[in-house]
Amino acid sequence: MCVRACVISDPSRPAGLRAGSWTALDVVEALGSSLEHPEPRTRARGLQLLGQVLLRCHGALRHAEVTHLVLFFEARLKDHHLVIPAVLHGLHALSLSEALAPGLAVSVLKAIFQEVHVQSLLQLDRHTSLGTDFTFGFIQVMDGEKDPRNLLVAFQIVRDLVLKGYALGPFVEELFEVTSCYFPIDFTPPPNDPHGIQREDLIISLRAVLASTPQFAEFLLPLLIEKMDSELQSAKLDAVQTLSACCAIYGPKELQEFLPSLWASLRREVFQTASEKLEAECLGTLTALAACLSHAVLHADTHDPLDTFLSGVLQDCRHHLCEPDMKLVWPSAKLLQAAASASLRAYHHIAGSVLPLLLEQYNQHPQSSQRRTILEMLLGFLELLQKWGHEEGDETVLLGVRAPLCSVVFSALTDPSVQLQIVGVRALTVLGALPGLLVASDLDLAVDHLTRLVLHEEDPQSSMAAMEAAGTLAPAHPGAFTDHMVRALAQELQTEREDEGTRHQRCLQALAAVSTHPSIVRETVPVLLQHLRHLQRGSEPGDTGKTASLCRSLHRVAVQSQHDPESCSFYHQAVVPCLLGLALQAALQEDALLAPGKALLEEEALTSMVPVISAASTHLSPELAVQSAALIVPLFLDGDVSFLPQNSFPCSFQPFQDGPCLAAQRRLVTLLMAFICSLPRNVPVPQQDRLLRELLALSCACDCPFAATAAAKCFAGLVNKHPEGPQLDEVLQLALNRLEPGLAEGPRRTQALGLLLWVTKALVLRYHPLSSRLTDKVLALLGDAELGPAAAEGLGLLLGDAPDVLHRGCHADVRLMYRQRFFTDNVPRLVQGFHAAHSDVKANYLKGLSHVLNHLPKPVLVTELPTLLPLLLEALSCLDRGVQLSTLRCLQPLLLEAPRALSPHGDTLVTKFLSLTDSPAMAVRIAALRCIHALTSLPAPGLLPYKARVIRALAKPLDDKKRLVRKEAVVARGDWFLLGSPGR
Repeated sequence: MCVRACVISDPSRPAGLRAGSWTALDVVEALGSSLEHPEPRTRARGLQLLGQVLLRCHGALRHAEVTHLVLFFEARLKDHHLVIPAVLHGLHALSLSEALAPGLAVSVLKAIFQEVHVQSLLQLDRHTSLGTDFTFGFIQVMDGEKDPRNLLVAFQIVRDLVLKGYALGPFVEELFEVTSCYFPIDFTPPPNDPHGIQREDLIISLRAVLASTPQFAEFLLPLLIEKMDSELQSAKLDAVQTLSACCAIYGPKELQEFLPSLWASLRREVFQTASEKLEAECLGTLTALAACLSHAVLHADTHDPLDTFLSGVLQDCRHHLCEPDMKLVWPSAKLLQAAASASLRAYHHIAGSVLPLLLEQYNQHPQSSQRRTILEMLLGFLELLQKWGHEEGDETVLLGVRAPLCSVVFSALTDPSVQLQIVGVRALTVLGALPGLLVASDLDLAVDHLTRLVLHEEDPQSSMAAMEAAGTLAPAHPGAFTDHMVRALAQELQTEREDEGTRHQRCLQALAAVSTHPSIVRETVPVLLQHLRHLQRGSEPGDTGKTASLCRSLHRVAVQSQHDPESCSFYHQAVVPCLLGLALQAALQEDALLAPGKALLEEEALTSMVPVISAASTHLSPELAVQSAALIVPLFLDGDVSFLPQNSFPCSFQPFQDGPCLAAQRRLVTLLMAFICSLPRNVPVPQQDRLLRELLALSCACDCPFAATAAAKCFAGLVNKHPEGPQLDEVLQLALNRLEPGLAEGPRRTQALGLLLWVTKALVLRYHPLSSRLTDKVLALLGDAELGPAAAEGLGLLLGDAPDVLHRGCHADVRLMYRQRFFTDNVPRLVQGFHAAHSDVKANYLKGLSHVLNHLPKPVLVTELPTLLPLLLEALSCLDRGVQLSTLRCLQPLLLEAPRALSPHGDTLVTKFLSLTDSPAMAVRIAALRCIHALTSLPAPGLLPYKARVIRALAKPLDDKKRLVRKEAVVARGDWFLLGSPGR
C-alpha cells in the first residue's frame, strides 16, 4: 500500500512525466523507499509500479533518462528471484522507447542471459523472457525447459533464428542438442487440459526446427537412423516423417554420406513392415530422398548421386522380381515405384531396367494370378508416367517396349480370369491416355477388345470396367470409338435375341459411358432416341423398365454434356422435343391409357424422363433457354405442337382443360415441370401469370395424384424464383384463397395439403415473410385425424432435398442456414403442440419432430439435445413404425457424435433398442441394430453392466430370416463382445 500511496498522493506525477514537468528521476525518488525496502515483495511492487508508469510514458523519455533507467534495471537483475519479473516488465517498457540506443539493447540481452535463471520463474514470466534473439543466451535459457507451453514458443523461436538468417556461429551443435533432446516427443496431455496442447502440436513444431537448416544434417541424420532402427513404432514413424521433411531442405551434399544407412533402414521397414502407415511413410520418404538427389547440379568431373543411389535400389530389389515364389515381389515393386516417382530422370533410370524384366516375367508365368500381380506392377509404372504430363521424350523408355507391352495387355483382356481382365482394362486405359504409345492398328484392336467385353463378357465387373475405360479414352480417340464401338452397339440394339434384355441393357449403358466427346454425342444420341421410338411402338401396359433404363442412359449423357456448350445445345435440341413428342403421341391416342405406347404414360416412365429434361436444361445458354421456353410453354398452354417432330396428332393437346378424356394429357405436366423449374432465374417465362393460374387450378382440382403433385411442384418452383413485388403477392393470395377451403373440407383435401407443402417449401427456402403463416397451417394439421400423418411426413419434405425441383442444381433460390432458422422458429411449437395434443395424434408430432431433426445439421442438434432427448426417447415407444424408424435414424449419428451427452440415458437406450430388434418391419430392425452398434461409442464403464444382456439379446437377430438383418447383428454383437477389451 505504501508503494501506491507515493503516487496516489500526487496523481499528477505520471501526467506530469508525460507533459515534461516531471522527470523519470523524480518518479524514482518518489518510489525510493519502496525500491530499497529490505522485503523482496515490497521491492517487487515498487519496481512493478515503476514499470507501469514507464509503460504509459515511454514516449516522453529522453536519451539520458533511458540510459540511467536501463543501467538501474540491469543492476536489479541480480536481485531476489521474486523481483525479476517486475524488472523484466520494466525493461520491456523501456524497449518500447525510441530513445533506446542499439548498444543498450544488446547490453540488456546479455544481462538477461547472464543473470536470469529462467526455470526459477513462474511459467508466465518464463514465457516473457524467451522472446529473445541472442543464440548463446537463448541456449542457456532453453536448456532444461519442460513446460509444453514454453516448448512450443521455444521451438518457434529456434526456427525463426534459423530462417531469419541469424548467425549461429560455433553454437550449431549446441543449438541442435538443446532441441533434439526432446526427439522423439513423448508427451501425454493431462485430462481436461485447459491449454489444449496435444502431442502432435509438439511433434510438428520440433520437426520444423530439426528440418529448418542443412547445418543440422551431420547431427540429425545419425539420430534419425538410430530411431528408425529402434523397436519403438512411434519413434520409427516420427523419424521417418522427420527425414521426409528434411529432404525438402537438405541438399545431396548433406545426404550423401548417410544414403546407404538410410536406404537400408527404409528397405527393412518395407520388407518387414508391421504397420501399413509406417510402410506408406517409408515409401514417401524414399521418394523424397530420390527427389532431393534429382536436384543435384552435375559437373563434368562429378558423378551423379541419383544414379548411384538408384543403382543400389535396383541391385537390392530387382532380383526379387524374378523369384519363383514371388514372396517379396510387392515390397520390391513398391520400393522401385516410390523411387521412380521422384522425378522423370529417376523414372527413366528405374523403368528402363524394370519394365523389360516384368514383361519377360509375365510371359514366363502361366498362372492367371501370377500374371495379374505382374501386370499390376506394370500398371503402377505406367501410371507414374502420367504424373509429369506430356513432355518431349517422356515416353522414350516405353517406346522401346511398346510392342511387347501391348501384347501383354491384349493377352490379359482375352484371359478367362475376370480379375486379370479388369487389370488389363486399367492398363489399357493408361496406355491409351499416353500420347503416341498406341498406333492406329493397336488402337482399333483395343476398341474392339473393349466392345467385346461390353457385349459378350458374362461377368458384369469386366463389362462395367470396359465401359468406364471407353468413357475415359473416348475424348482422346473419338474417331476410333465412333467407327468401331458406337457402330457395333447400334447394330446390337437392332437385333432380336433370347437374352435381348441383358444385352440391350449393356448397350445402353455403354453408349452413355462412351459419350464423352461432342462428336460421339452426335452419334450416340440419335441411336438412343431411335431405340426409344422402337420401345414406344412396341411397349405394352406395365412394360416401363426398358424405358426407364434408356432414360437413365440419356440422363448420363446429359450430365456428361453439360459443361460443353456445343454438346449441351445439340443434346437439348435433339432430346427434349423428341421426348415431348413421344409422350404427346402416347397421350393423344384414343383411349390413351390402354393403347400401345401406354408405358410412356406410367409414373415410372414419366418420372425417369424428368431428370433427362432437367439435366438438358440447367446449363443452357441464355439465348437457347429463352428460345426453348418460348416453344414449350405455348405447347402446354395453347397446344402449339409445331416445333415437335412428327407433329401430326389425332387431337389437340389441352392438359389444363377439364374432362375425363384428358387424364393422360394432364400427366405430362411433370415434363413441363422438369423444363420450367430447371431454367436459370434470369430467364423470363412466357405467359407466367397465366401458367401459374393454370397450375394452381390443376393442383387443387385434379383427381390424379401424380398430375396434381406435378402441378404443385411446378407452381412452387415458379413461385420460388418469382421476383418480389405485387405480382408475386397476388399469386400467393390466389394460392391461399384456394388452399383454405380445400383444406377445410371436401374430397380433395390431400391435393390441397400437397400444394400447401410445396408452396411452403418454396417460400421457406427463400425466407419469404409468408412462409411462417403457411408453416403454421402445416403444424396445425398435425392434430387433424385425416391429414395429420401426411402433414408429419410433409415436415420432412420441407427440409429435405427434392430430387427434381427446389434445389440449387436447378437454380432455385435457396438461402443459407434455412434449416436452422426453421428449427429455431418451429420446434418449440412442435414440442408445445405434442404436450397439448390428444393421445390419438401425439404420434404425428413425434414423427414430424423426428423428420425435422433428421434434416438438421448434427452440430446444431447436439446443442439442443438435452431439451429434445426426452421426446426422442418417448418416440421410440410409439407404435407407429414410421416414427420409430425416423427416430432411430436420428439417434444413430448422435450416438457417434455426442456420446457423452447420451451416456446418462444408457439404460433407457439399451432397453428400447433391444425391444425394437423384434419389430415386424425389417427397416426398423436394421436401424435398431445399427443404434445398438453405435452404443459402443459411449464411455465403456457405463455400458459394461449391460454387456452380457445385449450379447444374449443379439443372439436372436443372428437367426433372422433377412440377410441384411443378420449382417447388422453380427457387426453389432462383435463390437459388444470387444467392449472393455484392451486397445478399444
